[in-house]
Amino acid sequence: MITSVLVANRGEIACRVFRTCRELGIRTVAVHSDADAHALHARVADTAVRLPGAAPADTYLRGDLIVKAAVAAGADAVHPGYGFLSENAGFARAVLDAGLVWIGPPPDAIEAMASKTRAKRLMGLKPLTDVTEADLPVLVKAAAGGGGRGMRVVRHLADLDAELAAARAEAASAFGDGEVFVEPYVENGRHVEVQILADTHGTVWPLGTRDCSLQRRHQKVIEEAPAPGLAGELEEELSALAVRAARAVDYVGAGTVEFLVADGRAHFLEMNTRLQVEHPVTEAVFALDLVAEQIRIAEGHPLDSTPPRARGHAVEARLYAEDPSRDWSPQTGRLHRLALPEGIRLDTGYTDGDDIGVHYDPMLAKAVAHAPTRTEAVRKLASALGRAVIHGPVTNRDLLVRSLRHPEFTAARMDTGFYDRHLPDLTEPSPDPHAPLAAALVDAHRRSRFGGWRNVPSQPQTKRYAMAGQEHEVRYRHTRTGLEADGVRVVHADAHLVVVEVDGVRHKFDVTRYGDQIHVNATALTALPRFPDPTTQHAPGSLLAPMPGTVVRVADGVTAGSAVKAGDPLLWLEAMKMQHKITAPVTGTLSELCVVPGQQVEPGALLAVVTETF
Repeated sequence: MITSVLVANRGEIACRVFRTCRELGIRTVAVHSDADAHALHARVADTAVRLPGAAPADTYLRGDLIVKAAVAAGADAVHPGYGFLSENAGFARAVLDAGLVWIGPPPDAIEAMASKTRAKRLMGLKPLTDVTEADLPVLVKAAAGGGGRGMRVVRHLADLDAELAAARAEAASAFGDGEVFVEPYVENGRHVEVQILADTHGTVWPLGTRDCSLQRRHQKVIEEAPAPGLAGELEEELSALAVRAARAVDYVGAGTVEFLVADGRAHFLEMNTRLQVEHPVTEAVFALDLVAEQIRIAEGHPLDSTPPRARGHAVEARLYAEDPSRDWSPQTGRLHRLALPEGIRLDTGYTDGDDIGVHYDPMLAKAVAHAPTRTEAVRKLASALGRAVIHGPVTNRDLLVRSLRHPEFTAARMDTGFYDRHLPDLTEPSPDPHAPLAAALVDAHRRSRFGGWRNVPSQPQTKRYAMAGQEHEVRYRHTRTGLEADGVRVVHADAHLVVVEVDGVRHKFDVTRYGDQIHVNATALTALPRFPDPTTQHAPGSLLAPMPGTVVRVADGVTAGSAVKAGDPLLWLEAMKMQHKITAPVTGTLSELCVVPGQQVEPGALLAVVTETF
């Protein structure tokens, strides 16, 4: 019997595993980097062990340190979560060699399937070797790990070598393994996967399908179960292939077999020998706790001869601290508030007041809705996200709501090219036009004896705010009857709530301020000073760091004085385990290059200046 579990991971998945352990009466052990010393997963565990350093290679990828931590903390089992070492056969063997229980598949099964190249050969497929123009487009893919890291779409043969090098570097940084391979890139297919669960007694459950087609940078954004609109014969084929893959390697535990579905055919992608990020939708539909099942299987308990029946539909959305309108750039800073309405499952590694750092994935939480039908589940999740209170850095919340309400998604006609087609429309700013007025009225209440009688009307007051990249000026005045603004009747205003009437319709605004940052319902604003600070002005053509990170390399041949074309890559920033390409904004001359490889930069730091050629 397992009595104490160390989770060799961090953030949301560590908290998720700990939750089940507590329900089963199992003691929990966390490991944490220095950057995660005060993270939620380290706080909620019964015991926490420090891994010195911040970079994954020094901490969560150090299997030797994690095994030592488990032994020192008295754990008798290790759960790997997902990512990091979850598909590392060497780590699994080290856990077993230390006399600990490994809550995962046998190392040999991991070895056979965790490398996507070996998995394809096992399923009778081969990666491309000598790529020609006729093979394009192709996908460069990391052999280890997942989450979209180490993946590149190549459409021009001249770009292949550079993209191979970039994918190797990103894969090595994220997984400790720089092996990559090349396969044909199927445009606009559906990403469909099958959850399996296998015990040590020969029983394998196929637990239905999931659709994970809505992706950015090959990383899933919205997932659902079951995958909608599949023909019955195709569903049976997918389940049969998944069971075949599991039996081929004597699989044990939870795993996922992934496919690309196009033209009614299933193309095998890979088998993930671990729990998936999107496992909650399967849990909701089958009324299962997959983590509890993993633990029971690790203890040797058998599964029933047949899996439970599926009921209803579930949809999950991944909430990221990122700006989709700025090339999905990750965001950092203080998460002041995160709350969703009741009836929605929220899996997160953050609580109010936590800081979102630069070292790890920018996912804040997963929101999951379950309902009798797909239509009801999608509507329920979209409404809950729209009403969620999220105060802090920019997130993809608006994108999620619009995606869930998009006609292609509601009609289940989505594919992996969804965001390539619709991103500009989905990220078009649509802030509430009355948000600046609501912010100004709350500020007026705080600064004056609001509601006091005045014999003479006051002079108009002016406030300036930045909202959705534009400056907005608000004018209002104190009158004998209260506050007044052009065309708007102020019904109520206090330190947090504003009610205004426009053309006979009342609108309510909840207003919260953190320094210069103001949240009015779902709209974020920044209070601006009356007079701009001239020291913050930058020359035209200035390239500023969109996020905190490390300059990992400068493009070959690029130096001050180089001629560049709009869109040419100039340098790469690494932040949150991803590399972000910084390109020339205009055609002209690189008049200044202000950084060097290895340099740490903060948001807004000047990277380079390109002088446009007219």
